[in-house]
Amino acid sequence: MNDDLDSDFEFGLAELSPADDASEEALEVFRAGVLNVLAQHHTAANGSRTFVLAYDESMTWGVPGADQLVTIAVARDPSRSTFTAETKHHATVAFAQNWLIERGCPPEHIKLAAGFGLKPDDDLTVQVEQQIRASGTRYRVLDTWTSDTGPYETWTLTRDSNAVQAPVRVFHEEWDWDAGTYTMREGAFADRGAAQSWLDDRDGALPEPPEYSHADGAVVRARMARTALARSAETAATRQATSDAHRPPPAGPLQRPGQGRLL
Repeated sequence: MNDDLDSDFEFGLAELSPADDASEEALEVFRAGVLNVLAQHHTAANGSRTFVLAYDESMTWGVPGADQLVTIAVARDPSRSTFTAETKHHATVAFAQNWLIERGCPPEHIKLAAGFGLKPDDDLTVQVEQQIRASGTRYRVLDTWTSDTGPYETWTLTRDSNAVQAPVRVFHEEWDWDAGTYTMREGAFADRGAAQSWLDDRDGALPEPPEYSHADGAVVRARMARTALARSAETAATRQATSDAHRPPPAGPLQRPGQGRLL
């Protein structure tokens, strides 16, 4: 475990015992990782509850396609001298944040710190990620994949309990290292077999969810298109104004292809 984990995480654990075997195993799994902490939150000064989102470097050396993000939720009970702990690996930040939010972490306290990772390329990416974070138990994860050696991408295969049509959803994330950005898109399929065929063959574009074509969806996408156009104009003007300036290196632990995912 890296030493960038806040010391409050360990506060009091030496005097506490795991409440069950699952808690002991969860903590050991978390401690065994080679971690870069991306976000963490403690609910009280003594760290009575702790939520952590981290990038686990050790996963890049293991089974191909393994999830590289890990979360942990710890609850301490000094009155019983025990603690409980849960941990889980995830393919994308948004699903990791969703897992922590579902376990009681305030959404505003588990955002990535400035300077970490690549940036969303467009407003649709921001919208899809927010949809995931706020989805509660809507999406049941069926499978995941992370590729950090080209193509640089992750995907999360899910079943959407809210979907009336095409309930199997694929959340596909692609990274553009040269631009320092990434995109997240949602695809919809009638069943898992159809989704897996697309993932295996990439025959055609990712099918959009049916609800994207509804009136409300059209309004939302039009608004995002206008925002993106304004952002592009602003970016172009900024690049022109600074074309002769020296470009500083990116802040935070941004890794190049072959060294891990989007961090």
